[in-house]
Amino acid sequence: MPDIHAPTKNQSTVRTLLRLWPYVRPVRTRLFSAAFVAVVASCLGLVIPLVLKWIVDGPVSDGDPGGVWLGALVLLLLGVAEALLFGLRRWLVARPLAGVEAAMRADLYRHVQRLPVSFHDRWPSGQLLSRGTTDLSLVRMFLAFPLTFLLVNGVTILVGFVILLSQEWTLGLVLIVPVVPLVALCSLFETRYSLAARRAQDQVGDLTTLVEESVLGIRIIKGFGRHRSQARAFGSLARGLRGTELHKARLLAALWGVITAIPELAIGAALVLGTVRVADGGLSAGTLVAFLSTALALRWPVDSIGFLLAMSQEAGTATERYFEVLDEAPEGGLPGTTPPAPAAGPAAPAPRFRGSAPDPAPQTPEGLDLPKGRGQSPRPPAEGFREGAGRGTQKATPTRGRTPGQDLGIRFHRVAFRYPDAPSDSPPLLSEIDLHIRSGETMAVVGGTGSGKTTLTALVPRLYEATAGHITLDGVDIADMPRERLRELVAVAFEEPTLFSASVGENVLMGGGGPEDLDRALAVAQAGFVRELPHGVDTQVGEQGLSLSGGQRQRLALARAVVGRPRFLVLDDPLSALDVHTEARVEAALRDVLRETTALVVAHRPSTVLLADRVALLSEGRVAAVGTHHELLRSNAEYAWLMSGAGDEGENR
Repeated sequence: MPDIHAPTKNQSTVRTLLRLWPYVRPVRTRLFSAAFVAVVASCLGLVIPLVLKWIVDGPVSDGDPGGVWLGALVLLLLGVAEALLFGLRRWLVARPLAGVEAAMRADLYRHVQRLPVSFHDRWPSGQLLSRGTTDLSLVRMFLAFPLTFLLVNGVTILVGFVILLSQEWTLGLVLIVPVVPLVALCSLFETRYSLAARRAQDQVGDLTTLVEESVLGIRIIKGFGRHRSQARAFGSLARGLRGTELHKARLLAALWGVITAIPELAIGAALVLGTVRVADGGLSAGTLVAFLSTALALRWPVDSIGFLLAMSQEAGTATERYFEVLDEAPEGGLPGTTPPAPAAGPAAPAPRFRGSAPDPAPQTPEGLDLPKGRGQSPRPPAEGFREGAGRGTQKATPTRGRTPGQDLGIRFHRVAFRYPDAPSDSPPLLSEIDLHIRSGETMAVVGGTGSGKTTLTALVPRLYEATAGHITLDGVDIADMPRERLRELVAVAFEEPTLFSASVGENVLMGGGGPEDLDRALAVAQAGFVRELPHGVDTQVGEQGLSLSGGQRQRLALARAVVGRPRFLVLDDPLSALDVHTEARVEAALRDVLRETTALVVAHRPSTVLLADRVALLSEGRVAAVGTHHELLRSNAEYAWLMSGAGDEGENR
């Protein structure tokens, strides 16, 4: 499992935040305009002490009430102008930054969909969820406030000190002296707070994972009475997060206390020295008032350094966590590539449910066309297949001089597989797999628990990549075929079906085809129960399809696999949750489908095995025997033993 609780690169916060530039670039004009407006507004605040100096040394000293009223009017206008400019700044940044956040979230979602299954095997879903929600909110807040005001406050402090030195340079030096210890303190704070912020954000991801697992597994928790142990686990994670947040608060409080105290002491010293000089006649009262007013006006820019740095550190760790996912290599891609950011603006309409929207156009090498289907433009067929060889076509015609019948169907050529995170010295899960499922043939795969049956079926649609060897479909190496094209040709149904929070019809039609194919697919899967649901095929099945029984979910998953009339069909024990009578009806309907396709079926029951033309026995990651069901019963003791318990059960039916 990846070390997701530590930064992957030892780089500065500034360099990390610079990776946001591709997303910020489309709205840079408005952001720069907002920063300029904020600088002007802040500098207007520094004009107020100069007006006060004029009022004190002029109309007040001269006893001129009219001049005092004029000065008050000027102060009022300056205050109103400052408020309007800050309001304009917020208007300038609100919409574009919401667009930046939406663009980053869309890129993350698209990229996660393109990451290999092995990535999702390693990463907790809660960590991905926190990166797409909490972390991106922190990034948006940084772009809206700290990014601008670190610049604004820096300019304000610089201009303010110029004004202070021009008014009375000796008092100005008194205020400049604390700058050195403040810079050193901020540098120390940055290092410590960055580590604490990263730890807190990782803990939020862990907490999110636990909550998600508890909600999805609520039946198990209640069924086994484990609510107390889950509550203890949640409490432990929550206390850990609380401790980290308190540590962050202590760091920030210490910084803020010092940042506040040192300038206060400096202002106090300047006040004493200035008062003595006014008393000695070496300084006018107006100058002292203007000086102190300017110093007090700089209090906010100086005091805000603490929490601006804190927000910047949190945004830096959030950005780092975001790009940790984007730097993962997608299927067939290269690591470290970040998709280009779209122009920020109104987000694209959200899909009706996860998986229902057209797949985003993936980044492809120059000159490589995208496959036809799923809302994309037509393209030439994949190498080795004529146009029309996808779903909805009975057979594919090999091209490029291949010998007819030589490699038609699915062929495994000395295939081996080891999981990516497995120790390098561990034996492969599959090794030396040589297997040929002839065109139009159905082959069952049988083996004991852990023999690699499910993994073997996952290699055909390239959910996992073979470690060695290669797999061909009608003579075409699947590694040379665009994944989009491959997954148009191959349909899958898993033993553990997954349904989305959508209607029955939408779930089934994810497999391709059109509304006219829906009734046929439901009939094959014997899913007539759909007609009895409150709204028929338009009934919402709920999250994970938990409103349906296991057998109902499995039948809908089977319907999804066959609805698009796939050229190749991969079924991982798709009937395991069905009762005896329903299974018999499904098998009878499924035989007609299997005649029109080339199928690889993982089977545990003799009734399922009898759907196949031939059977392959997997033992310890190798193909131990291939033959018909009856041949293997007679000639292979291991196969006979595997079928014996299930066989007795089948005969009793």
